[in-house]
Amino acid sequence: MAVDMSRVKILIVDDNGYMLTILRTILHGFGIKQILESKDPADAFDTVRSDNVDIIITDYQMEILDGLDFVRLVRTADDSPNPLIPIIMLSAYSEKSRVEAARDAGVTEFCCKPITAKEMFSKIAAVINEPRPFVRNRSYFGPDRRRMATEDSTYKGPERRKGLKKVNAPDDDEDAVQVEDDGASAA
Repeated sequence: MAVDMSRVKILIVDDNGYMLTILRTILHGFGIKQILESKDPADAFDTVRSDNVDIIITDYQMEILDGLDFVRLVRTADDSPNPLIPIIMLSAYSEKSRVEAARDAGVTEFCCKPITAKEMFSKIAAVINEPRPFVRNRSYFGPDRRRMATEDSTYKGPERRKGLKKVNAPDDDEDAVQVEDDGASAA
């Protein structure tokens, strides 16, 4: 499906100026004209509060406030204007523990460095065309950790979900509720 990205406003948060330049170049190539940048996650949060940002792309490892803390701030701070905003995390470290930590912090998509234009386009298109429902429970707020099941799914094992296309939360958390996106984010 074609994606018109000309009206999407993206905030890039990375303390590496070189990476900011690479991302800006890639995003301009997609037709994205509104790109905000920040080298400091605290300043980036001020930008989120003052500007109507559609998607955040943030680095995992930064000084003082790291990417995970920044994601948690966007998702759970009382003064966060849009906790449902899609967040794509970048990291040079792709160990399972880091990917899971990002997921558990509320990241929408995870992208390993070195990034490619194809991978970045795929992640941005996914958050626009296939937004995931959000889940809130006692220990987590963010995108549903499981992807939607496909209609032609042939998996019949013990982890299957009978007749469900979306799930609200892991089976062991009965207090989970689903939060629907109002469609205001991501053009």
